[in-house]
Amino acid sequence: MMHPLFDLSGRVALVSGAAQNLGKNCALALAEAGADLMVADVNVEGNERTAAEIRALGRKAVPVTCDVSSVEQIRAMFQRLDHEFGKIDVLFNIPGNHGNWLPEDLRLEDLEEIIHAVVIARFCLCQEGGRRMLARGKGSIVNMCSIAGATALGRGNCAFSIGMGAVVQMTRELSTEWSGRGVRVNAILPAQITSPAMEARMDATPGLREMFLRGIPVGRLGVPSDIKGLAIFLASDASSFITGSLFPLDGGNLAKNAGGSHPQRPAGQK
Repeated sequence: MMHPLFDLSGRVALVSGAAQNLGKNCALALAEAGADLMVADVNVEGNERTAAEIRALGRKAVPVTCDVSSVEQIRAMFQRLDHEFGKIDVLFNIPGNHGNWLPEDLRLEDLEEIIHAVVIARFCLCQEGGRRMLARGKGSIVNMCSIAGATALGRGNCAFSIGMGAVVQMTRELSTEWSGRGVRVNAILPAQITSPAMEARMDATPGLREMFLRGIPVGRLGVPSDIKGLAIFLASDASSFITGSLFPLDGGNLAKNAGGSHPQRPAGQK
């Protein structure tokens, strides 16, 4: 039996990036806790599969094809949400553009593209969802960020990290402006979470998996389902006094000093 504080029955959630990985697991977790959902992605087939799994749980699911780097498509999606549900209680903003360039080689055009997708479009999502939640006096917004928003990664992640740092501060500012009117805003900061693309990258790059593991005291990489408990918590009344907070989903990465060591580090590594 679910504790009533975690019960999302009767609530409507919008999850972007819902076709796979963290977004799909967020959407399924909210549905398992009782929410109805609009799920958005550019991956039409994957998004439809997620919607079908939500319906199999007995919840309403409306899949929408949306590129959440496009302000026009974001606004059209919220108009569809108004028509289908008439309200929004929970918003999870998952995707964010990425790219790897050394800072000295980073073109300003590429930086602008990253900043638009990660910051400007993300703000539009928060603004559209926030306006609707403010009108009803209650809601929870969760921005998927990254440990790159709290610490430097190197390895050509400069543009992405700049964007994630902005998302962290956006989360704090929106929380400060809106929480007194019933709308909480928090952020999740994942470390390395496995996906088919990430597995292929690690397989193709000798030593990369071991390098990632050296920074994770838990001793394993994250998996997409690790997001489920935190997603339900932040969406629900169980976190009603929590806002403007950053939640590392990182196996202890941010807690560990860069020069530290841990018992589960890969053999032969110091």
